[in-house]
This record gives sequence, C-alpha cells and structure tokens, in this order.
Amino acid sequence: MRETRRALAETLSRIGSLIGDGRSRDDVLDVEQLSNESGVPRDVVRMLLDGEEPPAEDITDRIVRRIVHLRETRLRPDGTRHSYDEIAASYGASRASLSNLVNSRRKTPSPHTPSRQALSQQVPSEQVPSQQTGERRPARSGGPLASTQAGIETFFFGQPNGWLSAEPQASLDNALQSVLHGLEGEAADPMARLRSTHGLRKLAARAPQLAEEELQLVTDWIDTILQRRNAQRVRGTESDSSHTGGH
Repeated sequence: MRETRRALAETLSRIGSLIGDGRSRDDVLDVEQLSNESGVPRDVVRMLLDGEEPPAEDITDRIVRRIVHLRETRLRPDGTRHSYDEIAASYGASRASLSNLVNSRRKTPSPHTPSRQALSQQVPSEQVPSQQTGERRPARSGGPLASTQAGIETFFFGQPNGWLSAEPQASLDNALQSVLHGLEGEAADPMARLRSTHGLRKLAARAPQLAEEELQLVTDWIDTILQRRNAQRVRGTESDSSHTGGH
C-alpha cells in the first residue's frame, strides 16, 4: 500500500515538474478520462490527485464495480454492452456464474461483508497463466477466482493483468503514465510543446527552419508571455474584488 502511494506521488510530482509555465495540472489531467481508463470513480480520482486517502473498499466489491465499469465503457462497435453470456463463455464459465457474482454484490447490505457465494469463489491457491509472460502465477488473495478475473480482463481488449483488483493508487498511477510520457515527449521536442501546449500549429510547421536553441527560445518566450498574462488576470480579478468589497 505504501509503495503504491509513493509511486503515485512520484508520478504526480514528475508531471507537475513537466507542466511548465502557462499551464496548470487541470490543463493536462482529464478526470473523466483518467476514471475511464483506471476504473477508479471520478470522486476518488480527484481525492487521489489532491493527495487524499481513498475510502476503504472490499476487494470483491471493487472487482465487481470494475466489471460493471468495463461493460458500461468498453462497448460493442454498435454501441451496446457485451452480454454476460459472451464474457463468461470467453473464459469457459456460465452466464449464471458471472451475473450471480455481480448481482450478489450489488445486493449485499454492507460493502465490507462478502456474500457467502463470493466467499466460496475465493481460492487464493489457484494458479493461472500470466497474460504477459505466460508463466504460472498465484491467484490474487480475496475476490472471485483468479481465472475469472483474468478471463474478464482478457475479454475486454486485454486489460493489464490485475486491472480488476488493483488498488486505486496503482490503477490511477498506471493511467497517468500516458500523460507523463506525453509531457516527457514535449520536454524533449519543443515543436510538440508548440503544437499541444499553445496550439500554434502554423508556427510549429515553420519550426524545422529554426535551430533547436532558437526553437527553445521561442517556446520559452511564449511561456513567459502566457505566465505574465495569467498574473495580470489574477491581479485584475483581485482588484475587481477589492472595489466590490469597498462598496
């Protein structure tokens, strides 16, 4: 748990250092998209981005919630949800076993009290193949059968192994990697900064005519102007507020 918190904090710190002047974290982090990719609820994503602890959650409830999330967000080409029949059949199970798991957790009064059926599906000693290496790995402790989890993860366009049961911090950290890599690419390529940060496509199109040092100077100059404009806007807002308060 501590390692996942530290990893997330390091990723957010790195993102913050790469954002640069003229932009805020809200400009590069889309809560809706991060929630979609990670399976973490939007309000929890916001809590984690603010450095807060997420609410406690039973692991089986988390897995079931993410199964529902996948069905609602990873749709068929025609825009409809995948049926329990086709999902369960993909890993050799019955529709009833999957729908009963989901429905039993939805009806459970306490989120921290696993149902009898869910408990009967917890088999920590089972071994299933890793999707990435093909090696046998121990089942995750708690939650439905590891083969059930792995089968569902594979069905939904090859979600990473452990996606359904991963802690919120680890899930969000994984979703943030694409953002981090994009910012790292911008830092290494000033033209990318011009295109994505400032939307100056015409200038970026002429950028190959400039030396790298010259392009960096142009980009830094634009950053400085935007930072100055933002500061003036803030001062103007504060001035308006003071005049309003005076009346």
